[in-house]
Amino acid sequence: MSQNFKNNSNGNERHESTSEAPTLGMSNRLTNYGDADFSLFLRKAFIKGMGYTDDALSRPVIGIANTYSGYNACHGNVPGLVESVKRGVMLAGGLPVDFPTITLHESFANPTSMYLRNLMALDTEEMIRAQPMDAVVLIGGCDKTVPAQLMAAASAGVPTVQVVTGPMLAGSHRGTRVGACTDCRRYWASYRGNDIDEAEINEVNDKLVPTVGTCSVMGTASTMACLAETLGIMLPNSATAPAVYADRQRIAEQSGAQAVALAHAGVTPDQILTPEAFENALRVLLSLGGSTNALIHLTAIAGRLGIDIDLEAFDRMSQETPVLMDLKPSGEGYMEDLHRAGGLPTLLRELKPLLHLSAMTINGHTLGENIDAAVHLIDQKVVRSMQSPVYAQGGIAVLRGNLAPSGAIIKQSAASADLMTHRGRAVVFTGLEDLANRIDDLGLDVQADDVLVLQNIGPKGAPGMPEAGYIPIPKKLAAQGVKDMVRISDGRMSGTAAGTIVLHVSPESAEGGPLGLVRDGDFISLDVANNQLNLEVDNKVLDARRQSLKGEEGGAPLLGYRRLFMEQILQAEQGCDFRACRPEPTCRIPRQNEA
Repeated sequence: MSQNFKNNSNGNERHESTSEAPTLGMSNRLTNYGDADFSLFLRKAFIKGMGYTDDALSRPVIGIANTYSGYNACHGNVPGLVESVKRGVMLAGGLPVDFPTITLHESFANPTSMYLRNLMALDTEEMIRAQPMDAVVLIGGCDKTVPAQLMAAASAGVPTVQVVTGPMLAGSHRGTRVGACTDCRRYWASYRGNDIDEAEINEVNDKLVPTVGTCSVMGTASTMACLAETLGIMLPNSATAPAVYADRQRIAEQSGAQAVALAHAGVTPDQILTPEAFENALRVLLSLGGSTNALIHLTAIAGRLGIDIDLEAFDRMSQETPVLMDLKPSGEGYMEDLHRAGGLPTLLRELKPLLHLSAMTINGHTLGENIDAAVHLIDQKVVRSMQSPVYAQGGIAVLRGNLAPSGAIIKQSAASADLMTHRGRAVVFTGLEDLANRIDDLGLDVQADDVLVLQNIGPKGAPGMPEAGYIPIPKKLAAQGVKDMVRISDGRMSGTAAGTIVLHVSPESAEGGPLGLVRDGDFISLDVANNQLNLEVDNKVLDARRQSLKGEEGGAPLLGYRRLFMEQILQAEQGCDFRACRPEPTCRIPRQNEA
């Protein structure tokens, strides 16, 4: 493991490791009693109650964010990872101190984990700020936890190493490999379409999550792990090791030791999370066929550093960045296959001509140096070459038009080719309750070539922008064998899902966006090749509908976190962060002349 933070002969800037970089240990961030010496005296008296010696308390303090929860199977291995990080810290001469933060799991957060992502970011940021630590190791895995932690790290400005819990292993059902959660959705769709019976759906339920860890496909969790490694805030080749592998424990130990090196060198997240690093991450997101959620999360993390992501330039980048990763939901494999194929460096090696290779990473080497140092497996089948891509363009396309003035996105690599240009009649659901009440009604007026529209599931509308954009095929059509339809919403969908699904329509319905003005029978046209999403309704008619909606707001006054959320939440194109957490942008990426 490298701890080389000095200048080298080829001119690449290194972070200086000198005696001038302060390591304050227990003297750091003293409680305010009006007497700093007394504050330190009192602090040491209390922590000595935990059995520490003065020698231990003189070491660099490395905080470890412990996100274990009995509700969170994605984090089931966190206790072991904490112990491994501690071992690495102590071997490198530091003092490890773990502390709890909020943890989030997709299936155990009401109304949605996205509603609580910013709360976790605030909690983590303030605990980093409040407690004495010279560096911090953040342990996360499930979809919103890594984004929340990186948002916190960007704001807190303390040397940081990210560690992920790692993906679960794939399971087996009647001789077929299965894994959460792409196969969860596939089997549930088959059950709704009467292709499998209740006995089989109950049987497969036991096989989809065979171990602890995050989803075994290229969903949001695995996408964010790969992006954290690309950003350089995580050790090289640490994104893909399965949660139950010994590799994962060794990575945690090495991360603890690296945190001590960062503490001595004073390398803060803003030195790693640069505009070039974010451009690299956007490239990798596109080539992974990764989760659409990751674009929101990257936007939020970058926004904390005053970096704004340009959707138009991102779309131009997409047109020249092919999908090379053959993993579900855009391909066929599982995360354990990628790990055996050499991990993320195998993809980064193929993308080298498109990357900023001089971007610095936390191990003191550039991204290019880390790629060159990684094992090169020639015969692997998971990562395609640039000449033989899974999909010729990037996984995500940006849409504009009168239905999405501030933008919308579609995961084109997971969509149906015959629906990428489509015109159809709108079948409108006004919210989640309306959807639940009517989607399986056999009397629903819907045909296979219609466009399903779900309103009021945006950042404010639900609230929390739930992953309900994966609107189920109406039951009567599913029974007829319909597998896909154009679906449009101001919400999100799981990174494990697939289909011709337009997401993140902005402004959202609850903010007066045009999506909220769509009515049954309106015609909508989708043209992904030309980045267009349009509602074929005269502006005068839309103005009349808009006027009729005024004055409908009301209800009990909002209190607590719900009030904070509703007053502060930003739209999807700004990362759905809180307004108060996002400084004015000083940089816009991808740069126009480089996208």
